Amino acid sequence: MYNLEQFQKDLKCLDISLNENQIDQFMNYYETLIEWNSFMNLTAIVEFQDVLKKHFIDSLSIVKAYEKIKTESVKVIDIGTGAGFPGIPLKIAFPQIKLTLLDSLQKKINFLQEVSARLKLQNITFIHGRAEDYAKPDKEREKYDLCVSRAVANLSTLSELCLPYVKPNGKFISYKSEKITEEAENAKKAIHLLGGKTENQIELNLPDSNIYRNLFIISKIQPTPKKYPRKAGLPSKEPL
Repeated sequence: MYNLEQFQKDLKCLDISLNENQIDQFMNYYETLIEWNSFMNLTAIVEFQDVLKKHFIDSLSIVKAYEKIKTESVKVIDIGTGAGFPGIPLKIAFPQIKLTLLDSLQKKINFLQEVSARLKLQNITFIHGRAEDYAKPDKEREKYDLCVSRAVANLSTLSELCLPYVKPNGKFISYKSEKITEEAENAKKAIHLLGGKTENQIELNLPDSNIYRNLFIISKIQPTPKKYPRKAGLPSKEPL
């Protein structure tokens, strides 16, 4: 029914192999995404091959920056997950991970719960709320090996929203679609204040395309001071 030749080639480029059930899960995810997108705003990208490349393969490209997601049962949180990217593709490809999806919109959480039920995904936690409110010691603070985000925000803001969730020795990886030299320079102070250290940037084009991606890797080297993140709204209005 679907032409998966390019998808299979792209997976091979990332050194990812999926079984038939996992391929079926990706197709089911695509169908559910398009179905729900007809009555709520989930994505502007709807053409089949574009979804495969710009959402699924893009999400999976993190293997270039974090190899152990392929084999270890790491705890992962996706902040501002929206329609489930990158979290759901990572869960399909690497079912052993323990995944938490956080989004501030209840209707998006409803969609993600429907996807999870249809795909029979296990070990997923859904959080409806703002990132600033759940990074508290009695909630999700410093519980995760890896925090990921494809959310559109500057790196200073994202670091304040994401680093509090990461355990010391864990990582925060931000998916960016452009070179962020100036943004990265401006974020250095924030990253340091939050207990992080810029480790690396992995620049790549998605397989067989000129679609540029930049995986920005921040290591957590010490606990985040208790005063961060600041109250809801401040990290975006007044970046550190």
